Amino acid sequence: MTGTAAFSADRRAFLRGRPAAPPPLRPPWAISEARFVDLCTGCDDCVTACPEHVLGRGEGRYPLFDPQQGECLFCRKCVDACDTGALDGGLAGPWTIKAGIAPACLAQNGVTCFSCRDACGEAAIRFRPAVGGALPELDLARCTGCGACVGVCPVAAISLAIPDHAHGSEHAHG
Repeated sequence: MTGTAAFSADRRAFLRGRPAAPPPLRPPWAISEARFVDLCTGCDDCVTACPEHVLGRGEGRYPLFDPQQGECLFCRKCVDACDTGALDGGLAGPWTIKAGIAPACLAQNGVTCFSCRDACGEAAIRFRPAVGGALPELDLARCTGCGACVGVCPVAAISLAIPDHAHGSEHAHG
């Protein structure tokens, strides 16, 4: 397009003063969002196959990962159930979703709470002694994005997100 800038939806939202909504948390091994939406039929086979019941139906009948329901064990049963190719077990990893801790965290506000650390099987959340209590530290290299820490937080201060949206990549989660 000569003389015309090509704008993405994210850029348009930014210029209008409305940040783009974060991409939805898809099941593990989901391909790029655009291709996922093209290939997924909304059949619910992956949702039904999930033994942890952490997959549900989102907008347009597309499956979503809901860490409030529990943790993903990366058992691959959702991938095995997907016949359309929307979930591709051949990708390098399930996703790059990572946890984030908001300022509402009890420990960051002087209240003793180790719920997230105790739930994290990867030891990605540690607590550093500080004046007035211990402060959480998140080791993103160890975080698998499984969601174990999300539902156990009594003040919902932990959320999962896809860092640095990989637009145009084959694997939206990484």
